[in-house]
Amino acid sequence: MDLIIQTISNELSIKPTQVEATIKLIDDGNTIPFIARYRKEVTGGLSDEILRTLGERLNYLRNLEQRKQEVVNSIEEQGKMTDEILQNIAVAKTLAEVEDIYRPYKQKKRTRATMAKEKGLEPLAEIIVAQEEKTPILEIAKQYINEEKEVLSAEEAIAGALDIIAENISDEPEYRKKIKKIIYREGTINTKASNEEEKSAYEMYYDFSESINKIPSHRILAINRGEKEEFLKVKLEKPEEKILNLIEKDIINGETQFTQYLKDTIVDSYKRLIEPSVDREIRSDLTEKAEEQAIKVFGQNAKQLLLGAPLKGITVMGFDPAYRTGCKIAVIDETGKVLDTATVYPTAPQNDIEGAEKTLISLINKDKVNMISIGNGTASRESEMFVADMIKKCDHEVMYTIVSEAGASVYSASKLATEEYPDINVSIRGAISIARRLQDPLAELVKIDPKAIGVGQYQHDVNQKKLEEALTGVVEDSVNKVGVDVNTATAPLLSYVSGLNKTTSKNIVKYRDENGKLKNRKELLKIPKLGKVAFEQCAGFLRIIDGDNPLEITGVHPESYEVAEKLLDKIGYKKEDIKDKEKLKEIKLRLSEIKIPQMAKEIDIGEMTLKDIIDELSKPGRDPRDEMPKPILRSDVLKFEDLREEMILTGTVRNVTDFGAFVDIGVKHDGLVHISEMSNNFVRRPSDIVSVGDIIKVKVIGIDEERQKVKLSMKI
Repeated sequence: MDLIIQTISNELSIKPTQVEATIKLIDDGNTIPFIARYRKEVTGGLSDEILRTLGERLNYLRNLEQRKQEVVNSIEEQGKMTDEILQNIAVAKTLAEVEDIYRPYKQKKRTRATMAKEKGLEPLAEIIVAQEEKTPILEIAKQYINEEKEVLSAEEAIAGALDIIAENISDEPEYRKKIKKIIYREGTINTKASNEEEKSAYEMYYDFSESINKIPSHRILAINRGEKEEFLKVKLEKPEEKILNLIEKDIINGETQFTQYLKDTIVDSYKRLIEPSVDREIRSDLTEKAEEQAIKVFGQNAKQLLLGAPLKGITVMGFDPAYRTGCKIAVIDETGKVLDTATVYPTAPQNDIEGAEKTLISLINKDKVNMISIGNGTASRESEMFVADMIKKCDHEVMYTIVSEAGASVYSASKLATEEYPDINVSIRGAISIARRLQDPLAELVKIDPKAIGVGQYQHDVNQKKLEEALTGVVEDSVNKVGVDVNTATAPLLSYVSGLNKTTSKNIVKYRDENGKLKNRKELLKIPKLGKVAFEQCAGFLRIIDGDNPLEITGVHPESYEVAEKLLDKIGYKKEDIKDKEKLKEIKLRLSEIKIPQMAKEIDIGEMTLKDIIDELSKPGRDPRDEMPKPILRSDVLKFEDLREEMILTGTVRNVTDFGAFVDIGVKHDGLVHISEMSNNFVRRPSDIVSVGDIIKVKVIGIDEERQKVKLSMKI
């Protein structure tokens, strides 16, 4: 355990005491959001991102220790354990290293070497490797001729002995370790077209080469996909001579009658046994690292999308664009309740602009719609042009914005959507989702499988289990960062709250339906299957807006109520005063003047916890998403033909990848800001510069009319 603590401490650059304390909290069943928010004193204030990484590494290193023990037991059972092997296993840092050490002791299938051993040729192999015998090798080999064992000549005996030597060379972990190092340092990944005449998305890789140690993760994943779809052939080029010399130096002792045999055997061992296996391992290692990076990028993007600023207190018309089947419309009030639905046909082939206008203007005026939320899928731009013209004819000001509709169709047909809207047609449910995404992105997007949110790169090519785990973590962190109104939240939203699961979330909703709104957090203990442990984990993240205790509109945990009241008392106020707007202004001022180290001692609480309580009392009911950039609201449309180079536009970042960012500037397709156009300074990763949902200014630097592509720059 001490080694695991030290390893994680070094990797994450945090103190061993922080690691040890966090591991104890995780082992005691505490969730990451709970630890990040309410156990800062114990962890030294580690963030949710660091805590999740720590949890992942803890899991990997524990599995590594378990595998090491299994390997040690297996080698000991065979009676082949030495101090050197034991030491090598102890210092191995990865599962791959452990497997390399174990390779010679694994139960093998019948190979050329195992068959040669069965024929009694191992002593001959030892003579050849020793390179000391002066008797001609053919004379020595004759002693091993044995018709019964099917060794019919001296040459056959030598060939069998060399097979044994070749496998022994291949099984030597030190060679593999050094060979991999050389390949990583000096090797290249080369790709060729399977058919040069065939057009595909992989044409840049039809004759491509890049250093293994420099190739970025998105190119690895693109090459893998191109190979899987049979457009590309992939090969690792390596300094073969250097690799063979490395083994020769270790095995060959000067010039003897055995030298050529050994040289040929080393080549055979490398070509037949080592190279294919090492190639697989390196490709697998590159893919794993590329997947990790892709999952990280996807997670960052998803988090930004989930934490998008909600537009509160507005009536929204959701507009799900389409051609032949018609555009689906849903109007929802400020609470998300469906007021009206319709289907209109302003796009081809019907082009019923007049009829669509009449229907929608009537709904806009009747329901007092302030905002139209248009999905960004098929027929989106044609719909936008129609909406921009139509809103000019309305009685009051109406704006529109484009939202990502990724996953809306997945949600529409889901069991959850059927439960929510049993009497509403599947096709209309997508429009409801598009409208609600504007009002509360988080509450709506948690209903969708995170993979369907569509803000990553190659998310369908990566390890799906790892992707799911990472994205579930991102959703949990986002939900718990914002907090949830226990009396209005849906079961899917509640299920991501620390300490809750699908069962307890459904039970909360059922309890609400049967007993009315919860009046205080303690009432949660009446919920079936929600015990004291779950209560401790979830209580601080659940808000009760008009309940018995004003502290419950904040993120102050029940365990700190007494301290919070003591703090308010010190500055001359009661907890009820935080609900009074005028008194709240005074409270904020007084709280800002508090000297934290001194007050922490006075009321006997940790400084970090005190600081959090002060933040919560200063902004009761605060939504951290309010500080995020608001969506761009438009009243007119920009056509692709209107674009000119050097034009400066404002756009919304829709997706961030390793090679750049896609920005919605209001034309049919998102424009690309390549990583080289993000700053005048060197940019290591686009995510260091922009996030999904950011509103940025960009300059048009290239227009490809044929492919409807726009190149953008942030260097303005």
